[in-house]
Amino acid sequence: MKKLCPANYAKVRAACQGNARQELSVAFYKHLVQEPECQEESEERKVHLLGFDLDEILIQRAQQNNPLPGSISFITLDVTKDTDRLQHYLDQHGCSHFHLCLCLAVTIQHLLLEAQPWKCYRSAARRLRKLGRSDFDHFKTLKIRGDVAEQAREHLEGHCGMELIRSFGSTTWDRKLLLFKRR
Repeated sequence: MKKLCPANYAKVRAACQGNARQELSVAFYKHLVQEPECQEESEERKVHLLGFDLDEILIQRAQQNNPLPGSISFITLDVTKDTDRLQHYLDQHGCSHFHLCLCLAVTIQHLLLEAQPWKCYRSAARRLRKLGRSDFDHFKTLKIRGDVAEQAREHLEGHCGMELIRSFGSTTWDRKLLLFKRR
């Protein structure tokens, strides 16, 4: 994974659902931001990470053991109900959305997947080349090609204990909407 340097990325925000153990958040943050490459870090270009979970005791422990409180925050939050708290966090940091969202150690019963077709990745890479820029990191090593929705279905059913219960067709951008549930 390429490291993110705040000097190159303005206002990167990440949200980690089900992430009350701060060790993983801190390790992930340090992986994204390498200290030696990023000596100068203005507040407007700083990478911030928000970890949240339903378990208040785990969140309190994470807050107490957080070695990077200026960059990583932990709050008790139910993402299905407390959207105002998420918006408040974004407002505090002058950002309209999260740039990266992770769901860690989350027991899900249903998953709605919007699968982007492989041709979209190819087209985006082609546009970058026409602009004289290089492909996305790891573009040539992506293993899922062709029918992304079908390969995602095979993986979820074969390796994740989920089953497809409904296909809602495709969006106007030709992305299939698939609803899975845990077996």
